[in-house]
Amino acid sequence: MKISYNNNGLIPAIIQDEKTKNVLMLGYMNEEAFQKTLSTNQVTFFSRSKQRLWTKGEESGNFLHVVNIKNDCDSDTLLIQVIPEGPTCHTGSDTCWNELNIQNFGFLTQLESVIKSRKEHAGLENSYVASLFKKGINKIAQKVGEEAVEVVIEAKDSNDNLFLEESADLLFHYLILLQAKGFKLEDITKVLEKRHK
Repeated sequence: MKISYNNNGLIPAIIQDEKTKNVLMLGYMNEEAFQKTLSTNQVTFFSRSKQRLWTKGEESGNFLHVVNIKNDCDSDTLLIQVIPEGPTCHTGSDTCWNELNIQNFGFLTQLESVIKSRKEHAGLENSYVASLFKKGINKIAQKVGEEAVEVVIEAKDSNDNLFLEESADLLFHYLILLQAKGFKLEDITKVLEKRHK
């Protein structure tokens, strides 16, 4: 791997959680830190303030186990994908930006959050989702079954738009069912990941 160190003999290293894809921190490496990272599979930086090597976790035990190292198009920035062992930031936060290192499914995570809020406030809200939670698990499960049948019917026809609409309805109601059972998409992905191995 070609690495273009800066005039101080350093290269920035962006640390990313291999699973969640969240950026955990930014550090700097010199050649010695990079080689130690390769040989130990634990991220080692060059501390600009202490002017020495330091392996992330050497005091806290919160090591960053290397999964993959990539170099950018100019060979002057590293992207290191890791499996973190505990929080990354010295403050105890998951990331150095004080964010939770949780898996994010984009809009589906946002939708999950809205559904969770409707569930928590079902007695106070007058929404479709709240009304389903008020009716209970049997009604929610029934709606998932109905939507699943509609997806199957539309899959056999040639109207792609109707198929996508019914698929969206099925996924939406499935997210409601997951919340009703106390689960999230993340729990389902864990099961799928175990099966994939």
